[in-house]
Amino acid sequence: MISVASGKGGTGKTLVATNLAASIGSVELLDCDVEEPNSYLFFPDLEERESSDCNVPIPVIDEDRCTRCGRCSEFCAYHALAVFPKEVLLFPELCHGCGGCDLVCPEGAVSMGTRAIGKIHRARSGGVRLLWGELFIGEPMATPLIRAVKAEARGDLLLVDSPPGTACPVIEAVRGSDFCLLVTEPTPFGLYDLSIAVQVVRRMEIPCGVVVNRSGIGDRGVYDYCEREGIPILLEIPMKREIAELTSRGALFSKVMVEWQEKFVHLLERIEEAAK
Repeated sequence: MISVASGKGGTGKTLVATNLAASIGSVELLDCDVEEPNSYLFFPDLEERESSDCNVPIPVIDEDRCTRCGRCSEFCAYHALAVFPKEVLLFPELCHGCGGCDLVCPEGAVSMGTRAIGKIHRARSGGVRLLWGELFIGEPMATPLIRAVKAEARGDLLLVDSPPGTACPVIEAVRGSDFCLLVTEPTPFGLYDLSIAVQVVRRMEIPCGVVVNRSGIGDRGVYDYCEREGIPILLEIPMKREIAELTSRGALFSKVMVEWQEKFVHLLERIEEAAK
């Protein structure tokens, strides 16, 4: 499994992930940026499209059996339950679905139901099987949906388009990766966020390499950092108007600038070599 990540949004993760997937074929592309999934937009000829709910556990209180002892709310570390003299209030957005309230209830008044937090979508475009999650508006926790999207994967080669940043959704997305491809840009902001992302993947003991997008702008800070840290720069994508225009229209630039297909295939070969 190869994850594509970065320390900030807008560096070109989806550009790299989609063009890499289209260039190599016979791959599963997982868009785990479930708050704003957009990888599928670059594959307009989708076939076999289907969707299902992503459900998470949630407590159901039997008010007739409940004695208002308060043990469930005392146990809940996320304050998802509040016990009052006449009823128990549940705050579903705070619930992590651990089921602890069910275990500690002495009256058996708690059972576990489910609620939907988003959708899992599946489709195919040629040799690329696409999976993506779509978190419902207002839902605060993306990690259960990311976990569910990854659980749907069944291929030998998986590409994960991760969320931006370095918070919990990113960690869940890159967890279990054989290699993490970090996309950055040669600017001071790009360097700062890249350095944070490197700390995260190293803490997770995942080997990594860098793709420099929009090369030719900014300064040499990213290159000097990678040299100091011993991080391989596996590909550079230049700052070109044609690439920007094609991407802004939802087109895979490697399909038009066909010489890039070989470059993305070579990128995969370099990743496989670096991951050994």
